[in-house]
Amino acid sequence: MDPNNSYLPQGLKPDESTPQWLSKGDNAWELTAAAMVGLQSVPGLVILYGSMVKKKWAVNSAFMALYAFAAVLICWVLWAHRMAFGTHLISIIGKPEQAMTQDFLLTKHSKYYIPTADYVFYQFAFAAITVILLAGSLLGRMNFYAWMLFVPLWITFSYTVGAYSIWGSGFLEPIIDFSGGYVIHLSSGVAGFTAAYWVGPRHSQDRQHFPPNNIIHMLGGAGFLWMGWTGFNGGSPLASDLITSLAILNTHLCTATSLLVWLSMDMIFYNKSSVIGAVQGMITGLVCITPGAGIVESWAAILMGISSGSIPWFTMMVLHKKSAFFQKVDDTLGVFHTHAVAGLLGGILSGFFAKPKLLRMFYGSDKYGPGFLYSIIDGDIKRGVRQMIYQILGAAFITIWNVVATSLICIFISRIVELRLHEDDLEIGDDAVHGEEAYALWGDGERDPPRFNRTPKIPYFCRRQYGTTQ
Repeated sequence: MDPNNSYLPQGLKPDESTPQWLSKGDNAWELTAAAMVGLQSVPGLVILYGSMVKKKWAVNSAFMALYAFAAVLICWVLWAHRMAFGTHLISIIGKPEQAMTQDFLLTKHSKYYIPTADYVFYQFAFAAITVILLAGSLLGRMNFYAWMLFVPLWITFSYTVGAYSIWGSGFLEPIIDFSGGYVIHLSSGVAGFTAAYWVGPRHSQDRQHFPPNNIIHMLGGAGFLWMGWTGFNGGSPLASDLITSLAILNTHLCTATSLLVWLSMDMIFYNKSSVIGAVQGMITGLVCITPGAGIVESWAAILMGISSGSIPWFTMMVLHKKSAFFQKVDDTLGVFHTHAVAGLLGGILSGFFAKPKLLRMFYGSDKYGPGFLYSIIDGDIKRGVRQMIYQILGAAFITIWNVVATSLICIFISRIVELRLHEDDLEIGDDAVHGEEAYALWGDGERDPPRFNRTPKIPYFCRRQYGTTQ
């Protein structure tokens, strides 16, 4: 050890960087969890989206996710974090203030033993993945310039309202939502479906035939998503404690069960062991367990996995195909089913299976729950019914708010720039929108790529200005 403390920045006293209230273990885990959630988006969803779409849309789909991740961070620290978790303004939102000063970021976060900076970054990763999940409904036809406007507007006027109402001392605080079944997944599924309605459908040929361009890479992106969920649910206790361990185990139990059930349904009814179907079942399992990961027992997590592997499968594979309502809206990756349906299912089942002891350990209060099942066992049915009513009311509010807010945002943007790409650009895809293609493949027998004989590409906005279709 250096006796002169020369390793410290000039002017900093010994131990000033590690105050007594700071738990190094909790701090290290929360930073790790936040990084894992970030990796779910970049590179997880970047790879998943870029691989799960038709080849001509690989660049555009991946870039929508990458852009959103960067844009949300800037919005988050400038105003959105405090709107979601800051000083009370009204019952659904906090005051829009910046979250960048040292006095704010380096102080103890509430009753936990971590700096507020950890919480700001962790919640940013949540906000970013929400709008990126929403993008799954819009792949293959949304004007990228419209998307650039949509991301900050939606984070500001939609996401922050749901987050504050349930997590930030808003009027829906009694709702059980461990890691965002409502705040993240129900909102992204509903908002994505709503935005898809306003943007309009893909090109007719794309809607009829839209094969993934690289299933192996798709599985790699799905793997980032699955393993990253360890931090997604494991970071919510803001400590490396017993609830954290249970939440992580339950997350993977539910996911594995859901994947196997979805796969079994495909094999029974379609005689095919679909890889894409398995990924969808994985996602619905991850989503379903999210609102109850650390407050239900492991046997309940398996039951939730059975539900998430079967009910969203039915809505996507049967109901969607038979319903005229669903057929009118082109939800590219079925985000409504994998996130809205699975998120709603998880929220209701969490209200049913939540164990009182685990609720007290996580929330430090008796005002949550008990789960309806335990209220029957304990002879306190009124409290269980009350909690189920809260879960239903919360789902209704999140649904209605996202439909209204997303619609208004889309209408506003449409007055500035077209929401949907033009038909000629829809036929071409990435090369028309970005002047780039996912795979640079040259002709057989060529030793080197062509260097000087390629006609320069004219940017999209210039083509519109000068009336060329080059």
